[in-house]
Amino acid sequence: MSNYSEKNFTNPDGLRQYYRDYNQAGPDAPVLLCLPGLTRNSRDYAEVADHIAKSCRVIVADQRGRGLSDWDPDPTRYRPDVYVSDMMALLAHIGVSKIIAFGTSLGGLMTFMMAAMHPGTLVGAVVNDIGPEVDPAGVNRIKSFVGKMAPPKTWAEAIAASKATSRNAFPKFDDDDWLWLAKKLYTEKGGQLVADYDPAISTNFDATDTETPPDLWPVFDLSANIPVVVLRGALSDILSAATLEKMAARHTDLTPVTVPDKGHTPLMTEPECLVAIDALVEKCR
Repeated sequence: MSNYSEKNFTNPDGLRQYYRDYNQAGPDAPVLLCLPGLTRNSRDYAEVADHIAKSCRVIVADQRGRGLSDWDPDPTRYRPDVYVSDMMALLAHIGVSKIIAFGTSLGGLMTFMMAAMHPGTLVGAVVNDIGPEVDPAGVNRIKSFVGKMAPPKTWAEAIAASKATSRNAFPKFDDDDWLWLAKKLYTEKGGQLVADYDPAISTNFDATDTETPPDLWPVFDLSANIPVVVLRGALSDILSAATLEKMAARHTDLTPVTVPDKGHTPLMTEPECLVAIDALVEKCR
């Protein structure tokens, strides 16, 4: 049996969105909202959520156009500000006003935006491999495959596709690791393996240099009143060591964590990540 409930809510545009609710930590436990990356879904957080659920109520959402959530008939709404609005609707749906946000990549940008757009909602944040400055090399790499790859015919082809896009990020993965990753990225629909997102999410992403506003530093600075943990893959082509150092210098309560032998993004279950996440949760009680 899973240790979460599968639930849905209706977002402001009338689309049904799926979320997992890990709710065994007790009525007074902090609530931690997990926000996956651009092409990812709630399965990304399965392992780390099992760990955090010992001390928090953990909510993991599929953004519109991902996983088990509805695809948006209007691709222009695949934008971070819209996703933030969706998450505020989710919090209203579950009757929660204070959260710890845990965002990976695009979800990390959403975390900064939530802190800026909805002051007082976040009591703490974990950000996985993203910052106010995004390395153009990493953005161009992601643009090269989002919404552009042909569906694999077999799991072997899905593994090969996963290696093609992520080999440099996970140089120590073995065959079992690659299958594990492929099953987070792909799903079976009508007997066909497909990437588990609407290809149209690339519409706005391709039209801009990045999915960030021109200058995110002022947005990042508005998180200065909450404790923040930033996870960085030492091999990341999205969050540079220099940007993480600058973030730590500008924020008085930021814990930087660099994970060796990982790129974009750390798996979040590395020992150094779990130690930092646990410490943040304890600080936010």
